[in-house]
Amino acid sequence: MAIQISSELLDGCVLAILEDEDYYGYTLTQRVQQAVTVSESTMYPVLRRLKKNGLLTTYDEPFQGRNRRYYQITQEGRTHLATVRDEWQEFREGIESMLGDEKSDE
Repeated sequence: MAIQISSELLDGCVLAILEDEDYYGYTLTQRVQQAVTVSESTMYPVLRRLKKNGLLTTYDEPFQGRNRRYYQITQEGRTHLATVRDEWQEFREGIESMLGDEKSDE
């Protein structure tokens, strides 16, 4: 069984990765894939949506005769990430209260 990640959580994962360092698309996708199952074809629409919503910005850097598009979190993105983290904490605590450690016999 594969548990699907919501778009809001996927957005949060992308923003969290970009919080400390800018990444170009391919490397960013690989970083996300280390944590959750997501295809490369899923990632680029996510990145476009985050940019459209003002949560990311992009810039190009030359690399071996080509340009790499780097993604950078904006201040709005940082604010949104803080909200996602708060909501994730509440969600996680609720799920853990139901599915967490096996209940001891009382």
